Amino acid sequence: MEITAQLVKKLRDETDAPMMECKRALQQAAEEQGSEASEEAVVERAKGILREAGKAQATKRADREASNGVIALAKAPGAVAAVVLLSETDFVARNEEFVAEANRLAEHFLENDPGDDPLSANVDGTAVKERIEALVAKIRENIQLGGVKRVASDKTIGTYLHHDKAKAAIVVVEGGDQDLAGKLATQVVAYPTIEVISSDQIDADRLANEIEMEKKRAIEDGAPEDRAEMIAKGRVNKEFVSQVALLETPWFLDPKQKVKDAIGGMKVVRMIRLQVGREPIDTSI
Repeated sequence: MEITAQLVKKLRDETDAPMMECKRALQQAAEEQGSEASEEAVVERAKGILREAGKAQATKRADREASNGVIALAKAPGAVAAVVLLSETDFVARNEEFVAEANRLAEHFLENDPGDDPLSANVDGTAVKERIEALVAKIRENIQLGGVKRVASDKTIGTYLHHDKAKAAIVVVEGGDQDLAGKLATQVVAYPTIEVISSDQIDADRLANEIEMEKKRAIEDGAPEDRAEMIAKGRVNKEFVSQVALLETPWFLDPKQKVKDAIGGMKVVRMIRLQVGREPIDTSI
């Protein structure tokens, strides 16, 4: 069977694989299928060869560090989905096809629960794992699904995606409007040290350890022991609690205020922080 330029273009249009790889896949498929094989059979076998090549490329590159990437957000009334797609280089993180894939996955998970294994989810007839393998075959970098978060609620959902698409936040609140919820999500991104919503969520042992270290420091600085405890608690509140507990952080629009004062009666019930290269934070009250 002759492998024409038109046939190569057809496979290229259907798979987005590089032209030379399409030609090689068609040649291999034609040899395997034999001279009596139909064009449709050869094309389908060539698609299979390209999928196998994608898996091989993904396996070959799996050990490479993927510390760059993008976050894609998809929103609808009462729901938000966020996808972190990782790449090896910032150059690929800006690649239009790479970004488009992240956005497509976010749109899919906006409508569909990712479950425990989002890689097995079927998107446009293809598993997420296979879509990523195909992208690896074309881009020739290690690409990984860094995480998927989906929030559906009848409460107010605020979101913020930083301009670099490498940091994002989702908050669910009660008693607040959409604008203020969005600003609160901005606050979560503005303070990368935030770990919990309120100070009472901080691990008690960790807090006690911070106080003990500051107490020793105060004593070493010459404070009498009966005052060292008070000094230590003050320092921990100012230098530790005010950095890790969202409600205690200085409000980014007015640092003289704490978040809990700036948002008034609004109650934060869930907070998600996503950042390329870091484990997501997802905490609720």
